This record gives sequence, structure tokens and C-alpha cells, in this order.
Amino acid sequence: MKIVTWTNIRLLLMIGLVIFLFSFTSHRNAVRKIKKTEVVFVGENSLFLETKTVNKLLIEKNYDLKTIRKDGLDLNKLEKSVNSHPMIEEADVYVSVDGVLKAVVKQKTPLGRVFDEAGSFYIDYEGNKMPLSDNYTARVPLISGEITAVKKEKLSEVLKMIATDDFLKKNIIGVQVLPNGSLIMANRNYDYQIDFGRAINIERKFKNYKAFFQKAVSDSILEKYRRINLKFTKQVVCIK
Repeated sequence: MKIVTWTNIRLLLMIGLVIFLFSFTSHRNAVRKIKKTEVVFVGENSLFLETKTVNKLLIEKNYDLKTIRKDGLDLNKLEKSVNSHPMIEEADVYVSVDGVLKAVVKQKTPLGRVFDEAGSFYIDYEGNKMPLSDNYTARVPLISGEITAVKKEKLSEVLKMIATDDFLKKNIIGVQVLPNGSLIMANRNYDYQIDFGRAINIERKFKNYKAFFQKAVSDSILEKYRRINLKFTKQVVCIK
């Protein structure tokens, strides 16, 4: 027969106290009223969205948040509402311990701007449409032509490489998509046309172009060319 000692009793009391405090704290936290909303933007992009736009998504149908208890909020529904905005890539919505409804928001990143009969819009990292912003205009290559003639993943891959390479980002200002899916690019400082061909061997073609450009600049012959052909991965064909 086991003997109940004071040490065992004290241990049971401590465990009971911890459970009680945890339950009490959880209950107080659940019934806490929402004090305010707070929107935090993460990432290095300039703000395409205003804070008030995200706030509207948070307080929709909750006109007076200060009267709502924490356990009365459907955080999953609010998070879906914020994530549904076409300029938002990802959002995390939660309530802090002190009763602040927070939304941590990551905006989409535009890679190119399209002009067509349907209007103008950006293409984001996933190759999807992203609306223009009244707050900020991104300096990205202009995309024209038959953009549906090339798979959005492939077009996005080309634009990503331009956006993440300092040289290409400074020099490539336009991409035209031909009906057969081939790409023609425009350079910022020279009048020649870059025949990129289809969106295959992308990294190799850009590597060839950069090597050609550096050599041609040192030889002061870039002004002589009107077309640079990158379709062949083992050579760059120039037409004067």
C-alpha cells in the first residue's frame, strides 16, 4: 500500500493550480474585447495597397469591433477575405494577447505590365493577373502582343530572370509575344531588336546575351546592329 506523503499532496496541488490558472487565463483571453485593428506589410515592395483597404476586409460585417469578443470572431473567414484580394499574395490574421486584430500581409510582386484591348494589368510571380494600383506604379517591362500564345509559367520564368538580374533589369524594358509564342525584347539604350525565340533555354540565352553585350560595348559596335538573334543557344547572330 502506497503512503500519501506531503510531497505528493503538494505536487497534486501545484498541478491543480496550474490547470486552474491556465483555464482562467484562456477564458479571460477568449472573452477579451477587440481593441483595434493593425495591418503590417512584409517584404520590400512599395505599397500597392492602402492600410484602410485591408482594414475594410477585416471589419466587413463587424461594424463595431470594440463590441466583439475574441471568441466571436471567425479568424479563418477573415483570413480568407483578406487573401481574396487580387493584390495580396498571402495574409495571416490573428488576435494578439492584448486584443489587437492583426493582419500580416505580403503583397504580390509585379514582373511585367500588360497593355491590351481589355485594359492594363500586371503579371505577378505566378504568371497571374494583378491589378494596377492607385498608390504606386512599378517599373517593370511592358508586355504586349499575344500573351496567351505562351504558357504563363514560361512567361513568368522569363520575367523573373529579368527582375532578379541587375543587368537585365536595367536594360530590358519591353517584351512582345508573337502569335507563335516567340518573344521579341527591347533594350533601354539601343534601338536594336532582341529575337529571343520561344521561352526555352531561358538562362542560357540570357547568359549569351550578356556576354555579347559586354563584348560589343567594349568594341563600341552596338550602335551598328538592328537585330540580335538569341534563338541559337551556342551563338548570337547579329544583323546590321
